[in-house]
This record gives sequence, C-alpha cells and structure tokens, in this order.
Amino acid sequence: MEFIFSLLPFALIMLLMYFMMIRPQKKAQEKTQSMLSSLKKGDAVVTIGGLHGLIDEVREADKTVVIDCEGIFLTFERRAIARVVTSATTDAVDILGDNTPTNTDSNEM
Repeated sequence: MEFIFSLLPFALIMLLMYFMMIRPQKKAQEKTQSMLSSLKKGDAVVTIGGLHGLIDEVREADKTVVIDCEGIFLTFERRAIARVVTSATTDAVDILGDNTPTNTDSNEM
C-alpha cells in the first residue's frame, strides 16, 4: 500500500504533463496538417520565411506549392507555409470592408 502512495505523485505529474503539454501540441499539429492539406490555387499565404504571395499551383506528387509573388513564381514545400491569410473563396469585400462610415452622428460640426 505504501508503494502505491509513493507512486501516486509521479502518476499525477505525468497526467498533468499530458493535459498541459502533449494534448495541446497534438491538437495544434492536427490543425496545421489540415490547413496544409486544404491549400488550393488562389489562397493568399505567408511562408515561414515571411514571404507573402498567392498560390498558383499545388503539386500533390511532390508535396510542393508554386507561389506567385508579384509575377515571380517560387516553388516551396507545403510544410514551408506558415499560415493562410485569405482563402480563395472569400470575397474582397469581406477582407477590405465596404467603405461605409461607421460613425453616423448627425451632430457633427
């Protein structure tokens, strides 16, 4: 019985480590993997080096993407994409706004 009580703190520490470190890391990895697998032509992306561009081509066989950076076409591996800024299916109005004033007070001087 004494042996079980001496192992209990170690078991609790291991359980705490799982919920505080391993589980969130696994969720983030799954999220990144789903983002990389859903890349498509027209997506605005940022690479891990900070390069901004639009995806011109996705090559499934090589696991690479061709990024158009203002007329310069660069080939990167998929895992070099840090994040997707805008998806190809979003409208420009959603991204930029619709240029209507937010303050509609009629008491302005």
